[in-house]
Amino acid sequence: MRGRLTAADVHEAAVALAGRALELPELAHARTVAAYVSVGSEPGTLTLLDALRARGVRVLLPVLLPDNDLDWGAYAGPDSLLRVRHGGKMALLEPAGERLGPDAVRDADAVLLPGLAVDTRGMRLGRGGGSYDRVLARLEHAGADPALVVLLYDAEVVDHVPEEAHDRPVHAVVTPSGLRRFRAP
Repeated sequence: MRGRLTAADVHEAAVALAGRALELPELAHARTVAAYVSVGSEPGTLTLLDALRARGVRVLLPVLLPDNDLDWGAYAGPDSLLRVRHGGKMALLEPAGERLGPDAVRDADAVLLPGLAVDTRGMRLGRGGGSYDRVLARLEHAGADPALVVLLYDAEVVDHVPEEAHDRPVHAVVTPSGLRRFRAP
């Protein structure tokens, strides 16, 4: 489905998605939000990242490590992003500044997660690299319980996605047309 979207479709969805996400109390009261920069036809996040920064929220963005784990850096606006190609994978936009370490995500009040789909139980289907599975495990191990929110297109909320023993449900999904909660953070 994402492959059929035009640049205008992606932009329009990003604006709507940001508006919906900014209505979340979990984001309205957050001091720190761990997020990501969308790539390709993923639901756009830059509008949301800039709106969070304008509110005075500290936004953490991931830096992909060679073992697929994530380090974190602070977002300082679009000009602070570097395009980084990791091996044969797609190029990612990552923060250019200081690296804060993989545990920096534990300070987040909310974590915005990428995904391909989420089901009616709140189970998220990722891209299969395990990066965010490690993040979620790190949060659980530390006893941290930030709001876990997936950003998707409307058609990507489905009846069922496959799950493995290490998978953890999210609290909510935000799409351009609305919000669906699965459990309170």
